[in-house]
Amino acid sequence: MDLLLAGLLAVKDYVATHVLTCLVPAFLLAGAMVTFIDRNIVLEHLGQRANKIKSYSLASGASFLLAACSCTVIPVASGLYFAGAGVSAAFIVLWVAPSANILALVYTGNILGSGMMTSRVVASLIMAFVVGTAMGCAFREKQQSESIVTVKENVRKSLIDRRELILIGLILISLLLPNYLVRGKPYIYKVSVWLVCTLVMMMYAWKMIPHDRIKIWARETWWFVRIIFPLLLGGVFLVGIIGRILPEELIRQWLGGNGILASFFGTMIGAVTYFATMTEAPFVHTLMGLGMGKGPALALLLTGPGVSLPNWLAIARVFGLKKALVYVPVIVVSGTIMGWLFGNFIF
Repeated sequence: MDLLLAGLLAVKDYVATHVLTCLVPAFLLAGAMVTFIDRNIVLEHLGQRANKIKSYSLASGASFLLAACSCTVIPVASGLYFAGAGVSAAFIVLWVAPSANILALVYTGNILGSGMMTSRVVASLIMAFVVGTAMGCAFREKQQSESIVTVKENVRKSLIDRRELILIGLILISLLLPNYLVRGKPYIYKVSVWLVCTLVMMMYAWKMIPHDRIKIWARETWWFVRIIFPLLLGGVFLVGIIGRILPEELIRQWLGGNGILASFFGTMIGAVTYFATMTEAPFVHTLMGLGMGKGPALALLLTGPGVSLPNWLAIARVFGLKKALVYVPVIVVSGTIMGWLFGNFIF
């Protein structure tokens, strides 16, 4: 009963503090990207045939501006993927947005210092190119068959219609503003900001976007909700149980120093446990006060918000089991190596 209660409490907290201000705008954004963005232009800049350095850099740079946790980012990355982006670019967004968004970086610098913040940026970018390369190599043949002759003579010259671009901007505001504007205040303030932004966005859409396009947008958004949301709830429930089972003394014992095993355990704790964006920094700060090394701390900072058990399940459902079986081990291995390298040669 204690384990069941722990799982239910985790789900309750998740629903109470994340669904409205995080997941709802994220799902709306994913549906909007699939509906309104020109697939051919996306393929030209982020598809399989695009220049790798250019597409990887563009995906990484844009991800810094998206304050998202490992679950919230899935609708956004999958929306980009189904809008025509290559698997490499989509998974770079899936990784960088939660692991190194600007909001989490600023918070990390305030709590853990500029050195840890800078290391988090550098390690995240290195891992982004590792992820992009690994996913691109593993699924090259399939993606090439999916993106045959992407840019035709008669495609639109612009990526998206100006009115639809404004709508996507309003959705982004409803996703980002509650986190950026309302920080350290009661959750009701976040909800209030989100509600105002959402009402403005809905009024604009109803007045400026053709109703047939709105119906397509709603249908695409519902597809993401139906596929992803149940798995997120199930994963959060399991994480609540795992958090109840793990003995705190054992965690302290195995995370000391900067050895490869300590970094691996730091990576695995982050890879399994769900962290909302910015919650990883105070958690790591507490563990460092108990003796955790800086290497394992960096590994946990990277993988804590970047991946989680709910994230694994949702990726397997949306992108396919094979992609999840490549992506998760790549993150675990590279996160462990980054923690060990920075712990022994940088810090």
